[in-house]
Amino acid sequence: MDSIILLGIKHCGKSTQGKLLAKHFDCPFFDTDDEVELLTGKSPRQIYTEQGKEAFLEAEKLACQKLSEKLSSIEIAVIATGGGICNNPAALEVLHGLGKFVFLNADEKTAANRIVWEIKYDSDGSMKNLPAYIANKNPKNVSDVRAIFHDFYIERQKIYEGLCDIEVKMEHSASKTENMKKILSAVEACKGL
Repeated sequence: MDSIILLGIKHCGKSTQGKLLAKHFDCPFFDTDDEVELLTGKSPRQIYTEQGKEAFLEAEKLACQKLSEKLSSIEIAVIATGGGICNNPAALEVLHGLGKFVFLNADEKTAANRIVWEIKYDSDGSMKNLPAYIANKNPKNVSDVRAIFHDFYIERQKIYEGLCDIEVKMEHSASKTENMKKILSAVEACKGL
């Protein structure tokens, strides 16, 4: 049986759903961001900020290769990916050899709200703890954050839709378990489990 590789925008539920799915299948759960940190000793955000995009893409690809080695003797695993992996063809190629890409399609408002909830403020009122793609555009307020996220969300949705083997619409009003059941149904329909 193929592994389940979860794709989607930041805050779509990849880690939460990944852990639930791994428990359901009684299999290991991995997160590519955690694998990057294990390999480098730095978070993806630190690498991106300190060393730049190319260094991060390389670290992410190498982490996926190491993960592939770990999975060589495992029948199935659930893997949550970083939100930006859709722009890393080398990492995607490694992962796609391991299983099916499942796009967790979260609605824009829910994902944006989760980003806004994580904002921290400096003493001068400037915003911190934003994803790099938002922070780099120097938003002045929450409205700016939401506007920047909107354009990003539209662009990313198209990419995920083009990459995925299975798409599952995540319902923000549903429980985590209900959303997991939707994912299971979609995966079972695709794989004939």
